[in-house]
This record gives sequence, structure tokens and C-alpha cells, in this order.
Amino acid sequence: MINTEKELLNRIEINLKSIKEKNALTHCITNSVTINDCANAVLAIGGSPFMAEDAEELEEVVTIADVLVINIGKLSKDQIKSMKISSQTANKTNTPIILDPVGVGVTELRNRTTMDLIENYDIAAIRGNISEIKAIAKLVGVLDESNTAKGVDVNLDDIITEENLKANGDLICELADKLNTVILASGPLDILSDGETTVVIDNGDDMMPLITGSGCMLSSIVGSCIGGSNPFEGSLVAILAMNIAGEKARAKVDANDEGTGSFRAYLIDYLYKTDSETLVKEANIRIL
Repeated sequence: MINTEKELLNRIEINLKSIKEKNALTHCITNSVTINDCANAVLAIGGSPFMAEDAEELEEVVTIADVLVINIGKLSKDQIKSMKISSQTANKTNTPIILDPVGVGVTELRNRTTMDLIENYDIAAIRGNISEIKAIAKLVGVLDESNTAKGVDVNLDDIITEENLKANGDLICELADKLNTVILASGPLDILSDGETTVVIDNGDDMMPLITGSGCMLSSIVGSCIGGSNPFEGSLVAILAMNIAGEKARAKVDANDEGTGSFRAYLIDYLYKTDSETLVKEANIRIL
């Protein structure tokens, strides 16, 4: 258990070095809307993307992969079958699984798929926005209140603020403990918990949700970072790398009087340029 922010920051250099040296083969079953950005983000952070989906080859792919990322953004019957085959193989080979439950709480299909994966397979980490995390908390009985999901975006009533930070942190910690997994809830403030240590990350930029795929990219690099580290510390490196890259991309966009298209390209650029000195210097984290 890590007890101080200093301990967390001291681990960043070791973890980032391991992530880049490992070059984790990151098998992503993701959605066609963002698959190219996810592959480029994985390459930029130091991983090696593999975007296989056909059921016929998945056992072979997962057997050689270092990590499996499942994103339910654009579901189909064939894709759900592939997710189950991959998850079953991953558990046999002790390959970490990262779940991005895109839009859970919106439809019964997404709810069933998410719960099937959570209940039947060992999930190393779940990365979603706070509305998605609350939807899962409701499905597993940790949260009683009614929550109306807003498509794949966070509900305005759910946005993490300083005023509701403690309550959200406690909820995410309880959910992580109940599911025996690491949970990363992303938003204006990000919360990361393994059920023991809960960290708030106050980095990032409000342009990030204005491009399609920023959350999917984050989940993919969470996978690469976990593949080269461990679920809690890998997730922390990933969210810091993504958020600080977002801050730098926004600064360049503003300096050049550009827009979201340029921001998207710069985000990948600064992910590629991620170094431990910058992460430690610019990280704004605290333990709840």
C-alpha cells in the first residue's frame, strides 16, 4: 500500500522506464470509430498495438499478448463473442484485462455485456467516466441512487468537483474493493483507486472531451502501461501522461490559434514525448 504522494511520484520513473522497455503487446478489442487513434496512442506511449477481433485467431493472439483491452463502444454479437473468448484465454494465461465500459447504463445490452465480463472474468482495471463507473456501482449494488446516463458522455450531474470529491472517492474506493480491481474514473478531476489507496489527479484540459476517442485512447494506454508495470501504478502513469499531454497540446493550439483537429494530432505528439521528469514535475496529485 502506498501512503504518500511522494512515494507515488518516486515510482513514476521506474514504472515509465519499465513500460517503454517492455513495449507491451497490447491487444485491443475496441470500436471502429476510434481504433486508429487507439493504435497510435499505444505506439506513442511505448506499447505495441494488436487490434484483432476475429474469433478464429483470438486464443493465439491473447496467448502472446501482454495485456488485453476491451472497449464496448460499438458492440455487435460477433464482437461480444470475441470479448468472451479473449477474456477466457486471458484468465488462463494470467494476462491482465482492462475494461472500458463505454455507455454502460444507457442500454440493456451494454449493461449485460459489462456485467457478464465483470462477473465471469478477472478484470485488472476498469477505466470509464464517472457516469459509467456509477452505473456499474448501481448494477453491483454499491450505489442505490438513480442515475440517468447521457449516451457515452458524462452526465452533468455526475461531474467530479471539489464539493463532491470525497463522496465520489469513497464510492470508487468501495467499488474497487468489492470488485477486487483498480478503477480509474476520468473527468475534470480523475480518481484512481485499488480499494486501499485512492488518488485524485488534477491535470488535463477541457479540450480533451471535444475530440472523439480521448477516453478510448486513455483506456488503450492504460493497457500498455499496466502491461509494463502493475494495475495501480500503470494506471497512474497512463492518466498523468494523457492529461499532461493534453495540457501541452492545448497550449500549442492556443499559441497557433488552431482547433480540435490540431489538438488531436498534438496530443499524440506529446504522448510520444512523455518523460518521467515532466510527469513528476507537472503531476498534480493527492491521496484522499
